[in-house]
Amino acid sequence: MKIVPVPVREDNYAYLLVDEPTNMAAVVDPYDIPKVQAAANQLGVSLIAAITTHHHFDHSGGNEVFASKYPGAPIYGGSDKVPKLTNLVKDKDEFVVGENIRVRCLATPCHTQDSICYYVTDMAKTSQPGGVFTGDTLFIGGCGNFFEGTGEEMHTALSYLGTLPDETVTYVGHEYTAKNAAFAMTVEPTNADISRLYRTARENTITTGRSTIGDEKLWNVFMRPHSEEVKKATGLTGDESAIVTKLRQMKNSFKG
Repeated sequence: MKIVPVPVREDNYAYLLVDEPTNMAAVVDPYDIPKVQAAANQLGVSLIAAITTHHHFDHSGGNEVFASKYPGAPIYGGSDKVPKLTNLVKDKDEFVVGENIRVRCLATPCHTQDSICYYVTDMAKTSQPGGVFTGDTLFIGGCGNFFEGTGEEMHTALSYLGTLPDETVTYVGHEYTAKNAAFAMTVEPTNADISRLYRTARENTITTGRSTIGDEKLWNVFMRPHSEEVKKATGLTGDESAIVTKLRQMKNSFKG
């Protein structure tokens, strides 16, 4: 299994999810089909499916072109708001890309109610860590806006992602790491792992794929409402969903 990020728009990521023995690939959030096709051609792989994390145009905006260029190829997503959807998926559904990549669907409603994260593993290389495509639910060091949900739903979604193996590599929807790191340092200033996050952002233009679920538990303040420093920064104790809500409000007004 190989996962290749394809930067699109100003800060979005599409991805090629490649089954290496068959040279078959699915594209995740194919906003810009010409860029995706160029990346696929460079790798020598055939596109056989599209996987959509949620219906927002900057993620699903390439679905119609994909459907016209690859008739009969499945397009997976969490609701009929996803353009050209052929395969509606729900929590814990599974499907296979190529012959070897198992994809498990994780429903994570909040940013949108149809947000699906996709946990991928290679059945032929069981020693390889899995990966998870998180769309606009989880970012490296942050989380998405609660456009269609609540702090309680985001806390539930992030906790759900936190049940994945710690070595699971995160593949996010946007390059927001530097801003997330700057905010996190104001919330947990003594957290050495957040300093590590800041260095990761400073040293890498593309940070997706450089974090794991284990890392996020250490440096993502939205996954750390139990932290005493996070509680102090928000002025709240007890209800972790309320803490996540307060963090989102603080991040929305953060100017750093």
